[in-house]
Amino acid sequence: MTIGYYPGCSLHGTGREYDESVRAVAGALGLTLREIDDWSCCGATSAHSVNPLLAVVLPARNLALAESAGMTDVLTPCAACYNRLARSEHAVATNPELAEKMPRLLGRPFSNSVHVRTVLDVLRESLPVIKEKTVQPLKGMKVACYYGCLLLRPAEIAGGDDPESPTFMEEIVKAIGAEPVTWNLRMDCCGGSMSIPHAESVVRLSRAILEDARSAGAEALVVACPMCHSNLDFRQQAYTNKGETTLPVLYLTELLGLALGLNAESLGLKRHFVSPAPMLERMAVAAKEAV
Repeated sequence: MTIGYYPGCSLHGTGREYDESVRAVAGALGLTLREIDDWSCCGATSAHSVNPLLAVVLPARNLALAESAGMTDVLTPCAACYNRLARSEHAVATNPELAEKMPRLLGRPFSNSVHVRTVLDVLRESLPVIKEKTVQPLKGMKVACYYGCLLLRPAEIAGGDDPESPTFMEEIVKAIGAEPVTWNLRMDCCGGSMSIPHAESVVRLSRAILEDARSAGAEALVVACPMCHSNLDFRQQAYTNKGETTLPVLYLTELLGLALGLNAESLGLKRHFVSPAPMLERMAVAAKEAV
């Protein structure tokens, strides 16, 4: 199966490990990712605050490029990018007047025929293949699945199965043998793009998320957003008190890649600020004991 691919700025920069793990997992599952040629920034996170029309046109340019290349579906791993592209798709689909203007605004034909998809959606569709190709089940590993804001809201464009009580991520985690814990803050905001202008808010919100995950017995927090990963991984040292245990924050594709038997380095796990090494060592010991 071939699917269009929009990595966005973060996956070519601060979230390179997400891009690496998405590509590695896609290959292992028999998915071919076709990156949109000449893609550009979708406008996240500030365009919609400055110019509503620009916030539609910027992501629509990428959809138009995908459309001209014959793509029907585009995988957008970054939750912020997904939210902007999906909002654009929805805005054009529900506003005939805007749809009529789009070719002129974009300087190219555009019929809004491309469907934007999240990594959770694509992976859930691949559950039978995931179960078949899992060679190192993560039995006994307790994981806190964190959705955040942008994959689920607003409801009319949500990339999950249920904006109030999603199960996409938990289903994937269960398919590889791990145990998703029950916790309270899996859909709460981590502070998002406030990391620089309001760092104190990010510290407060992210700390609460990690504390709740730890109290539920999680050994790792699993995310599908580079912005969430930055706030929960990069800033974790800033709000972890002396003596507290840090919690590794993994992209869902990294966790999945481990279960598929992929090399930790190929998944970008060495790029994390909170080292997942202790967790990987426990997994290795468990794997030996299971033999």
